[in-house]
Order: sequence, then structure tokens, then C-alpha cells
Amino acid sequence: VTGAASGIGLAVCRKAAAEGMRVVMADVEEPALESAADDLAGDGAEVLPGVTDVSEAASVTALRDAAVERFGTVHLVHNNAGVSASGPVWSVPEEDWRWVIGVNLFGVVHGIRAFVPLLVDQGEGHVVNTGSLAGLLTPPFMGVYNATKHAVVAISETLHKDLQVAGSPVGVSVLCPGFVRTGIGHSERNRPSWAPATATDGGPLLDMGRQLVAAGIDPSVVAGAVFDAVRDDRFYIFTHPETKPAVAVRAKDILEERQPTVNPLG
Repeated sequence: VTGAASGIGLAVCRKAAAEGMRVVMADVEEPALESAADDLAGDGAEVLPGVTDVSEAASVTALRDAAVERFGTVHLVHNNAGVSASGPVWSVPEEDWRWVIGVNLFGVVHGIRAFVPLLVDQGEGHVVNTGSLAGLLTPPFMGVYNATKHAVVAISETLHKDLQVAGSPVGVSVLCPGFVRTGIGHSERNRPSWAPATATDGGPLLDMGRQLVAAGIDPSVVAGAVFDAVRDDRFYIFTHPETKPAVAVRAKDILEERQPTVNPLG
């Protein structure tokens, strides 16, 4: 599980441990990762923490190698790590685009390239990629985040089809949650040195986003939904089914070739 030190990633790790699984926890925040891994191990779980920068292919490959060396193989892979930057599309600095794309998009790409061949070779396993409701809709002021999450949904759908055509039993799910109580509103804590904070990191827009996240559902609910989907071999994971009509509005916008609805959530 990447992004395992907090939020959805940590909740999935806890759920996996409760199910009796051995858990490989990956995160770029070393102190938070060590603390989370210690807590899980203290509850009796067998845990392997690994400091990982998912934007770097070599880092994810090293994570896979460590997992295989310790546990022999891997059965469930959750490419979950994510960050966010906001603001009108024309105002987002190039560095923010590169940072968010590196984590949200290439983090999934690197996870697929590192782990899926292992799952295919062993003839079993499941991949979960964390998309977002923003991978099915296009909320304003979230252009860079929307772009990465739409890409994650598309890559996940294609991965599923590729595996089907190849005759592989490996399963794929894409997680598309709405607001969840996580630390994504404080993504700036993990900014690389080459992407310094900018004016887009503050102000009323960020405050509003943090309030919406704080009012979201508990990550444990999301973890439960993830495991239900894996058991059922279900591709799309909706944690906020009340948002499905908004997805239908966007689809209708496309099919009727009309102007995009600014707020399909109503």
C-alpha cells in the first residue's frame, strides 16, 4: 500500500492486518511511516515499512524487491499515494503540474510496471488504484488534480482490459471516493524542494477544500469498501453513491454535445 502512513492508505493497511494479511507499508514521510508501522506491529501485524517516493520508478522497484525478499510474493497492490494543488488552470505553476503528475499519475504507472508482471506470472492477485470522484467529474479550480485522476481511471480501465485480453485472472479495481477525512488538504508538507510553495497553496480556496475534506467520511469506511470490491472482483468502487447522478450529468453533457455543467452535484 502506498501512501500508507495516513488517510486511506493507513486505513487499508489496518483492514488488511485485521484480515490476517502481512502488510508492506510505503510512504514518503519517514517519521509518520515508522509511527504507523509501529502501531500496526504493536497490534500483532507482520509489517514491512519502506520509505518510497512513488514518483521515482527505482524507488517503487526497490519496494517490490523488498516485499518479495521478505514475504516471497505479493497478492494485493494498492497504488494509493496522492497529493493535490489547486487554482485556476492558467495560474497553476509548472512545478505543481510536475509534482502532482509525478505522484498521482506516475505513482500508479510505476506501481503497475513494478508489480503487475509479478501478479501475472503467479496467476493471481488484485490491483487497486486510487482515483477519485474527480476522475469522473471536473470540479473547478482542481485542473491538475482532475487531470491526474482522470488518467488513473483510464489507465485502470485499460489495465483491466489488457489483462482480460491476455487471459490473466489478475483483478483490477479503481477507487473513486468523494470527500474523505485525510491529510490531502495539507499536501504541501510533502512538496519536493524543486516545487516550492506558491500563492496557490493558501487563501480561501484551500480553506474551503480543507473544510470539505474534514467533513468527509472516515477512511475506515473506504477501506471496507475496497476489501468488499476485491472480494467481489468489482472494478468501480464508489464510496459516495449519492454522487452517481452527477456522473450521469457529465456523461449527458458529452453525449448531447452541450456546455459542461459547472456544478453537476447541484
